[in-house]
Amino acid sequence: MPSQCLRQLTNSWRCRSEKGNRMRYIGMPVGMWALFARSFRDKLVYVLGFDREEAGRVLKAARLRYKGIIAHLPEFEKADRFKLNIVSCAMFSAFLLSMENGPDVDQLTDYYAEAMITGPMKWFCRMEGKRKFSARDISGMKATAAFNAADRNPYSWNMEFLLYEDGNGYEARFSRCGICSLMKELGLYDLVPAMCHLDYTMSDASGTYDFIREYTLASGGPYCDCGYKRKAWRNP
Repeated sequence: MPSQCLRQLTNSWRCRSEKGNRMRYIGMPVGMWALFARSFRDKLVYVLGFDREEAGRVLKAARLRYKGIIAHLPEFEKADRFKLNIVSCAMFSAFLLSMENGPDVDQLTDYYAEAMITGPMKWFCRMEGKRKFSARDISGMKATAAFNAADRNPYSWNMEFLLYEDGNGYEARFSRCGICSLMKELGLYDLVPAMCHLDYTMSDASGTYDFIREYTLASGGPYCDCGYKRKAWRNP
């Protein structure tokens, strides 16, 4: 089944790849693997209960599949801030496709969170939390909303930017989701929620905001609403 999924993915992108540049296994994709591969392997043992030999086999197979997925993704525009998201999805998907008997979505939610929230990632979340709600952050969100990257790249995102009326934060409301597109093509669509839940984990690690969500596209909602609310906010 994994090989069949990748063949279907290759065929679906063949015409598209001939018209534009494909993502290369350099820079961000290589960095993602270098930073997180060991954690993904170890959490197979500590979270999902794999033995070490099986975890090593999954790691080896996942690396090949990861390179294959990356090679058939279109390159992202320089101004598209969501490249990291799709590269993360490619890596997670590669591990999922390399597991012979895949765990359920609840187990994978815990696995993905544990694999991603490493020491350096916790530091990154804290730094991002300190910048959250700054003038630069809000300006960047407005620019992202106006960019509409998914109009040109089906593996990126389109969103609206909505400031809360009471001034305690904002919402990014997504109408297009690159993770949904990629995982659907890989036959993994029912496991998208395992990735979505990381937003809450990153919020907890930030220490500065709470994450709020009512709908997701993956669950059939009209959009994905990603709300960011200042912690300990009090109306004057």
